[in-house]
Amino acid sequence: MTEQSARPTSRDVARAAGVSQATVSLVLGDKWRGRVSERTAGLVRDAAHALEYRPNLAARSLRLGTTRTALLVVPALTNEFFARVYTGAAEVAAEHGFGVVLYPSPAGVGPARDPFASARAALDGVIASSMATEALDAIRGADLPLVMLDSDPEAPGAAARVNLDIADGIRQVTEHLLALGHRRLLHLASAIPSWTFDIRATALAEAVRNVPDAVVRTVSAPLDVGAGREATERALSAPGPRPTALVCDDDILAAGACKAVRRLGLRVPEDISVTGFDDLALATAIEPELTTVSLPAEQVGERGMSALLAVLDGRRPEPGDLPVSLVVRASTAPPPRDA
Repeated sequence: MTEQSARPTSRDVARAAGVSQATVSLVLGDKWRGRVSERTAGLVRDAAHALEYRPNLAARSLRLGTTRTALLVVPALTNEFFARVYTGAAEVAAEHGFGVVLYPSPAGVGPARDPFASARAALDGVIASSMATEALDAIRGADLPLVMLDSDPEAPGAAARVNLDIADGIRQVTEHLLALGHRRLLHLASAIPSWTFDIRATALAEAVRNVPDAVVRTVSAPLDVGAGREATERALSAPGPRPTALVCDDDILAAGACKAVRRLGLRVPEDISVTGFDDLALATAIEPELTTVSLPAEQVGERGMSALLAVLDGRRPEPGDLPVSLVVRASTAPPPRDA
């Protein structure tokens, strides 16, 4: 007997579970809800697991006209956040017999070209994280369902959206600093034009609007530790009262800001408090450890893949933004008394 013929078939699974082959197809194709009981679905999954059954995806794709493949487009592969988004998406995809192809857009900010000769023939749908819909024109031209993650909710073109409550994250940071007594804030903003960064600036301005003595200055820098350090050094060396707290758009910029503070002979947080955003591994690698906003990146990926599956199945995706939370560490403290 050859290796190919020794592999268990759907008929073997059906016999082991005591059900029909049609029921096996419904359960393993994730089409069983409302047609098969939970108990029966469990019997089929247990039988498939015990037999180490693997469906013939190539044959099923030809039969159904689908590839069970999703494309996840991200601005860059070097950011831990997007790696965690991929992990979450891939876990949900695997549970439903899907694969996920990870694809970065050129230079992290430019338009993403169609990575296949024909996206329509190679993919069932696209998930895009932290990108503008216009950057996806080449892929969207294939008329594939598109799920946008961490993107402008008002922009057209998406079949579904999954957003983090970014504005609330900035509100939590700002309220924390104001409660400590800070009134002179420096916003170290990302130079990348993106909804997710624009919303940070808007939320910060709104958070201090009703605090009469609060002042916010803004400087921008590319998402790089060195660029963040240089921009912070220039801002802290400028004439006028020195800021007592830095609100950074992400942890990478915050790491650069901490280096700048030390280079100027100052201390974090005794002289200047520093906050980040994302809660990357970097946040606890630097000293003092960084006060930052934790984002449930894996859950973003999970919700994004689930939304795409819902769209493909004609169901309505789960609504609502994902909550974020402030993690207070040692990089924030009350401002110095002479401030």
